[in-house]
Amino acid sequence: MPRQVFLYDPPDRFVAGTVGLPGRRSFFLQASAAGRITSVALEKTQVAALAERIDELLDEVVRRTGGNAPVPAMAPTDVADTAPLDSPVEEEFRVGTMALAWDGEEERMIVEAQALVELDADSEEDLAEAEERLLQDEENGPPMLRVRLTGAQARAFAKRALDVVNAGRPPCPLCSLPLDPEGHVCPRQNGYRRGA
Repeated sequence: MPRQVFLYDPPDRFVAGTVGLPGRRSFFLQASAAGRITSVALEKTQVAALAERIDELLDEVVRRTGGNAPVPAMAPTDVADTAPLDSPVEEEFRVGTMALAWDGEEERMIVEAQALVELDADSEEDLAEAEERLLQDEENGPPMLRVRLTGAQARAFAKRALDVVNAGRPPCPLCSLPLDPEGHVCPRQNGYRRGA
């Protein structure tokens, strides 16, 4: 079956967002342009890692070009997007592998999110070989979301993504685990709760 690529070059909007209440949130990447909307599900840690790597890659582009690349040092406020995800949020696939690249000629960040695929292999070598074949197969691989962003759009995406990740449940001041509205059993207090 041929690979389905959801290409947004450029997107009208590319954001990370959530559906649900803190502690039970589902995380999504959502791209939209010309009336099309593509939403892909992923884990909170994947959103955080993607945002951090985007910022690191943009910082490296600025460093290597001596500041001549059209990449702002901070996310510009004029492209900030705080609106919720566009409805309906319909998951196209769950993300397994993500990749980032910088196109120096067109001065664009390329973000790719590929569907999660389970591979059967008898050994570590077979698994590594199967993963490599999957990544190299442009025609028959799993579905993929590919988005091309300006430096400003990429910075704005990274800032919003980190804000979304950090908007969850507050951490316990003792153990840093998330606090639920009904409280939590803190391992640093051996589960002891003070009376109100």
